[in-house]
Amino acid sequence: MLMNHTGELAALATAFCWTVTGMAFESASKRVGSLSVNLIRLVFACVFLMVFTWFSRGLPLPTDASAHNWIWLAVSGLAGFTIGDLCLFRALVVLGSRLSFLLMALVPPITALISWLVMGEVLSAQDWIGMGLTVGGVAWVIAERQKPSSIAPKRLPVKGVLLGIGGATGQAVGLALSKYGMGDYDAFASTQIRIFAGIVGFSVLFVLIRWWPRVFTALKDRQAMARTALGATLGPFLGVSLSLVAVKHTEAGVAATIMAIVPVLIIPPTILLKKERVSIRAMMGASVAVIGAGLLFM
Repeated sequence: MLMNHTGELAALATAFCWTVTGMAFESASKRVGSLSVNLIRLVFACVFLMVFTWFSRGLPLPTDASAHNWIWLAVSGLAGFTIGDLCLFRALVVLGSRLSFLLMALVPPITALISWLVMGEVLSAQDWIGMGLTVGGVAWVIAERQKPSSIAPKRLPVKGVLLGIGGATGQAVGLALSKYGMGDYDAFASTQIRIFAGIVGFSVLFVLIRWWPRVFTALKDRQAMARTALGATLGPFLGVSLSLVAVKHTEAGVAATIMAIVPVLIIPPTILLKKERVSIRAMMGASVAVIGAGLLFM
C-alpha cells in the first residue's frame, strides 16, 4: 500500500524537511545575509551529496549521467536555485514574508501547467480539488497571520508582485524540468547536477555584484555556519532529493501541492519555540490544507 504512494510520501517528507530548513536558514540569514547563505548552503549540500553518493552508488560525482540529464537538470537548477530563489528573497524585502509566500502558493498550479505542456501529465478532478483545498488552506493560513493593513494595501508594489510571481515560476519550472531531465536516473545524483548549476549561477552573480568579500566574512560566523549546515542537510541535500523522488513517482503538480504545506507544518514549532498564539482561523486553514493533501493520497 505504501509503495503505491511513494511519490506522495516523499513529498510529505520534503515538506517536513523544508519546515526545519526554513527556520534554520532564517536564523542564519539574519546573522550573515540571505544571499551569502544561499550559496554556502549549496556548497554544504554538494559536499554531503558527494559523500552520500560515494557510499550509495560508488560514484561521488554524477559521471554516469547522460547529456539529456545534464542539460535539463542544469536548466532546472538555474531556474529553481538561482532565478527562483533570487526573486523570492528579493520579494521578501519588497513585499514582506507573508505576501511573498502567499504568491508562492502559485507554485502547484504553475507546476501542473508546465508538466502538462512538457510531459503531458493530466490531473484527475479529485487531484484538482485536493490541490485547490491545499493551496487555499495554505493561503488562508499565511494571509491571516499578516496585519490587515499589509494583506491588502492600497497600492501593492508592482515590482514586488512581479518578483513574487517570478519566484513561484522559477520554483515551478525547476521542479517540472527536474522530472523531465531526471527520467529514471538516480534522484540524489540528479540533485547534484541541479546544485552544481545553482552554484555556478550564484558564483557568476557574485562576481558581477562584487559579493564575494561578504561570503568570506559570513564563513567566519560559526553560529551562522552551524545553522546553515543544518539547513543544507535537510534542505538542498535531503529535501530537494526527496522532492525529486516525489516527482519521479507521482505527478509533479500533486507533489508540488503536498510540498506547499510548509506554512501549515511550521505552526506547531512556532507555538512551541516562539510562543506565538495561533488563531482558530489559522487552525481551520491548516485543517483544510491537510484534507486537501489527504485527497491527493487517495
